[in-house]
Amino acid sequence: MPLRARRLLVATLACAGLGLSAFAGSESQPAGGSSLAACIAPATWAAPARVDNRPAPRPLATDALLADIAQRQVVLLGEQHDSADDHRWQLQVLAALHARRPDMVIGFEMFPRRVQPVLDRWVAGELGSAEFLREVGWDGLWSFPAELYMPLFEFARLNRVPMIALNVDMSLIRSVASGGWDATPSAAREGVGRASAPPADYVDLLFASHREHARMRGKGEPAREDAAFRHFVESQSTWDRAMAEALAAHVRAAAGERTPLAVGIMGSGHVRFGHGVAHQLHTLGVSEIGTLLPLPASTDCAMLEDGLADAVFALPARADAAPPPPRLGVMLETQERGVRIADVTADSLAARSGLETGDLIVDIGGRPAKSASQLVAAIRRQPPGTWLPLTLERAGVTREIVIRFPPDQP
Repeated sequence: MPLRARRLLVATLACAGLGLSAFAGSESQPAGGSSLAACIAPATWAAPARVDNRPAPRPLATDALLADIAQRQVVLLGEQHDSADDHRWQLQVLAALHARRPDMVIGFEMFPRRVQPVLDRWVAGELGSAEFLREVGWDGLWSFPAELYMPLFEFARLNRVPMIALNVDMSLIRSVASGGWDATPSAAREGVGRASAPPADYVDLLFASHREHARMRGKGEPAREDAAFRHFVESQSTWDRAMAEALAAHVRAAAGERTPLAVGIMGSGHVRFGHGVAHQLHTLGVSEIGTLLPLPASTDCAMLEDGLADAVFALPARADAAPPPPRLGVMLETQERGVRIADVTADSLAARSGLETGDLIVDIGGRPAKSASQLVAAIRRQPPGTWLPLTLERAGVTREIVIRFPPDQP
């Protein structure tokens, strides 16, 4: 496996919460690596680079970097979804870009296109926060707390910056992953066009992850020619294409017209190395693209490969940083009778506890299961070493499953 693929696989497999969205995840520091702070001073920007096969990031002046980035057609801001500091960084960058180029739109990965009218009403000041979250159906859209994202939404409302729903319903992505693009009915594609073929090194990375997940699920050694892998690549590319098309629609204009700066808020896996959304944007004729990533100071310096992004920002460590909350490792869907498990991540707490794709959770710790966010909140509140009983329905049979949370590690 290429060196880049090995390093990125470590980061990819560190994501334990969103099934297909594992490529929108977190960074991990392999044992024995040097921390990012050894390469980049905390709270500063740098351009990833290597010299003689060693990390040699080039320091960047904030003003010059942001002045340059603000002139692009599209700017992609990555994130680890559950990192509060990543979202604080995004807000900081949005404010800096808006000061330089106030004609802006902000696209969000977490919103499917069908909720665009609700985003418009929010920006227009017609909805309160609770009403906004209820009308977009946040509980069934995103498995992360709304409070992580509300400052970004408030920034858009306060400055009357249009918010753009970049995504499609996950049912489309799952359909493509299951049967492929060609088998997905045109009416179910939500207007998304066929994705351009992804770069070869992106396919290498996807196969490395696909193979690792197959091994963890006990499914043996897959082949690159397998239909399952081909459909997996198509699903990831469709996801990238959908977001690229939504951004591209806002930067096309007649000759001589100046278009707004389109900023995309999305998981870092869609941004790294220009593999995902940036690649699809290029094939749509959008060439002036900026890519920015936040990285915790504990990130291994070896992750700073050439082309990772135009620039990375070293997030300083926090003395009071709380340990990460527990993660079940599932994709959830709110349904009328409970919360459906749409996907289970291999070797996750959910998998080890016996949860399966298709399970319908009807009771959480003695309370009726009403929403995905209710389950997420219950998981995040659970102290180490405790148990959480769940009642679920599987194939018409009611079952009891207990989630046993691991104790604190010394």
